[in-house]
Amino acid sequence: MDAVTIASVVLLGGILLGIALGLPIAVSIGLPSLAAAVIFIGWESAVFLTAQRMFTGINSFPLLAIPLFVLAGALMNSGGIAARLIDAAKVIAGKVPSSMAVTNIVANGLFGSVSGAAVASAAAIGQITQPRMREEGYNRAYAAAVNTASAPAGMLLPPSNTFIVYSLVSSTSIAALFMAGVGPGVLWLLLCLVVVFILHKKWGAPASDERLTLKIALVVFWRAIPSLLMIVVVVGDILMGWFTPTESAGIAVIYCLVLGFIYRELKVSHLPNVFADAARTTAIVAFLIGVASALSFMMTFARIPEFVAELMLGITENPNGILIIMMITLLAIGIFLDPTPAILIFTPIFLPIVVEMGIHPIHFGAIIVYNLSVGVITPPVGNVLFIGARVAGLRIEPVVAKMIWFYLAIIAGLFIVVFLPQLSMWLPTALGLIG
Repeated sequence: MDAVTIASVVLLGGILLGIALGLPIAVSIGLPSLAAAVIFIGWESAVFLTAQRMFTGINSFPLLAIPLFVLAGALMNSGGIAARLIDAAKVIAGKVPSSMAVTNIVANGLFGSVSGAAVASAAAIGQITQPRMREEGYNRAYAAAVNTASAPAGMLLPPSNTFIVYSLVSSTSIAALFMAGVGPGVLWLLLCLVVVFILHKKWGAPASDERLTLKIALVVFWRAIPSLLMIVVVVGDILMGWFTPTESAGIAVIYCLVLGFIYRELKVSHLPNVFADAARTTAIVAFLIGVASALSFMMTFARIPEFVAELMLGITENPNGILIIMMITLLAIGIFLDPTPAILIFTPIFLPIVVEMGIHPIHFGAIIVYNLSVGVITPPVGNVLFIGARVAGLRIEPVVAKMIWFYLAIIAGLFIVVFLPQLSMWLPTALGLIG
């Protein structure tokens, strides 16, 4: 075998072996990339090249938005913003059957719209809604499933850290991607609501008898307005062209910090832990992006994207068939990989193929983020699934059993996102963000 073939086997085989052995994802990606580089150019040059590619991968001004949005989400968790969003969601849900489950879903949508993080949403919203749902007689595992299934909508609704990563790899507009995620994000939430309405007699609770006067509703919304305005502050500034996404993320941090102190729920003594949590998350993401950048370079060097394209065209030349193969591959990969490394690895492979098929990179961004969002709520490594179960005080097995209908509905939504491009493209097109 020639050096390219050997390096490709080492690269792909090493990644699969690392995942199978349960090594950290960054290690599973980084070591095979370094080994492949050694085969190509020798030890000394390989170490220099790998380090250079890692530095280049994270040396990006737009990427600075991620740690800032992470910090904003951490401040929201400690600043009382989640409780006010839940109160607003409760007003929106009204007296419908399983109103607390509906409240949970709407609250996850609202929290996701101001934090862009599924894990933070599942933790912050779940800590408040799960005790209330138990008191109202919900099946505990079902209540946890409702919270878990709806939390990933935050990965699609702006501002989304996942879209920022995709933008970095695909060289597409962050503002256009943010708007492209609105349709799929709303669809995700609506599908969760449909499942709740279907299952409310089996595991849910009857319509609430709580009387909610117009005065109380107005007071609740008034208290929630400062929290909801963050959507306008962050996304509106980007769309109007006043600030870059990175600058808007900085404004979001200041906004959450001030709001937390105004609500008197964020204390100065809380800040060291808040900053430490945000720093840990940022370090993990940055290291993943760095090693994935080295991996992407080595895959291109080994011509793996061209090999994958030829392999798919050998199976079928039908564009819809190729899309379905990609979706199945990404769903399978998403079970084992977090969205960030999966996007960094597979976007350089799949994007040239779909662009050749006539699919817009913005539409494909919505497709890949929606697809990989499914992985965060599936075993064995779905981090949102584990958080949702932990907040409810349960093991993941009973929660997964209650999520079957949510899985089916969300995967059906994936096909809508794939084959109905207008769902993703109409808003960025209408706003003039894409041609």
